[in-house]
Formats: sequence, structure tokens, C-alpha cells
Amino acid sequence: MQRLTNNPAIRRRLPAYLILNFALALVATVTCPGVAGTNARAQAFILKTQAIALASQTASPSDAVREFYKLMRERKFREAFALSIYQPAIEGLKPAEFDDLRPDFERLAAAIPEKVNITGEQISGEVATVFVKVKDDDNKEQSEPVTLIRIDGKWIVGDKENQEIVRKAGSEFFFNARIDTHHSEVKDLMQRITLAQVVYSQQHAGKFGDLPALILAGLIPKDLEGTDTTGYRFRVTVSPDGKSWTAYAEPAQYGRTGRLSFIMDQAGVRSGDVAGKQLPATSPRN
Repeated sequence: MQRLTNNPAIRRRLPAYLILNFALALVATVTCPGVAGTNARAQAFILKTQAIALASQTASPSDAVREFYKLMRERKFREAFALSIYQPAIEGLKPAEFDDLRPDFERLAAAIPEKVNITGEQISGEVATVFVKVKDDDNKEQSEPVTLIRIDGKWIVGDKENQEIVRKAGSEFFFNARIDTHHSEVKDLMQRITLAQVVYSQQHAGKFGDLPALILAGLIPKDLEGTDTTGYRFRVTVSPDGKSWTAYAEPAQYGRTGRLSFIMDQAGVRSGDVAGKQLPATSPRN
């Protein structure tokens, strides 16, 4: 059984809330609350960002994409961010909030190949598309489009529509998008638990298994034992006679990794916002 992070459908969704087209980077704030003015590190960052912005005014869309991926691969999230549309989503983040999101940024960086193969570009006014050759889940190469827009003479990764969405959401953008993704994934995982129970019962004289038993049987991912991958706490309870079961999932951090609590039994999945607590069995279906 594949680990959750190796599941193709989930792996595709996981970065989807953070990226446009292929991958985008995020950065932390450069000043610390309570510190007057900017410190030396912030000043150095500002100067470097200005240099990148100045250079990118004469760079082609393909050059901007190459530089973006290079900086992302090097974990230089601040500099990479200077070449994307996500500044409004980052500016208001507190250092602790950025640290909370950092593991997601690291996973994006780890997914970028050492060599980015660009096969061409198309420019139409202030919009450009760069075609990047990547490998799909079957290790076959295919061309993926990366959209860029020209702002104040420089090309940045992203598009106008999503730029406006990011601007309106501000510093809540990434958390809201992460939560939406987790909600969708939890529903899928609940369905996987249902299928796992069907198989388990066939192998154990009609009796169902709890979470450890299903994991031990290789029917669901071991990741469900923790919250790092899913952002949710999962539990499966089985009746004393083993003839019925109920699955629960609550956000590990209410308002940061999820808002809805979930419950599933043989009647189906129900969800509701109960401030991160266990959803009552009588909760109406959403």
C-alpha cells in the first residue's frame, strides 16, 4: 500500500493550493514585531530583492521561470517570492505563521528537479506562457504550461485572476487554501477507510478493524497515525462485536489545518464546524 504522500491523486492536490500551473514559492516577513525599523538581514534582503526585480525587467519569461525554480530549489523562498504573485499573502504573516507553512514550502522545493527543461514560450501583450517539460506519475515526460504576467516591466509567475484572489485574501490566503485542500482530502480518505473495511471484513469473518488494524493490514496509509501529512487526527472505533464501526477526523489545528470535523459510518460521511471538536453522531449531513 502506498504512503499517503506517494498517492498520485493526493500528491497532485497537495501542492495545488500553493501553486499556479507547476509550482510557486512563498516567503516570510522580513521584519520582526517589536523591532524598530529593519534589521541588517531585512536590509540585505530588500537590496537583493531590488536587484532581482531590476534584472527581471530585461529578462524574458523563460529567464524568470528558470530563476524562480533555481531559487526555489535552493530554498531561497524570499528571493523566489519576488518572482511570483504572492506578496499580498506573505506580507502580513507573522514569523510563527510562516514557520507553520514552511513544511509545505519545503515539499514544493523538494519536488523541483535539478534541471528545468524549458521547451518554448509564447508572449501575448502582458501575458506569457512558458512550457516546462516535467515527468508525470508514470515517469513520462510531458510539457506543462507556466503562466506569467508582466507587472511594471518585469515578468512574474502567476496570472491576473489568481493575483486578484491572493490580493483580496491577503495573509489568510495560504491557510484558507490549505484548509480547503485538507477538507477535500479527508473526504477521500474517509472513502478509503470504507473500502478498507470492506476488504478487512472479508478477510476476518465479517468483522471490522480499528485504525491500527487497518494500517497493519496495509489497507490504509500509515500517515493517518499522525497529523503531519493530513493536518487531521483520524480515529476508527469498532463495536464490541466487531460488526459496526465509526471513523472520526478532527483538525490538528482548528483554523490552520482545517475547520470541519468529520464522522463516517456505514451510512456515509457527515461534516460540520464544531470548533475542532468531535462531531456528534447526530450532526446533520453537509
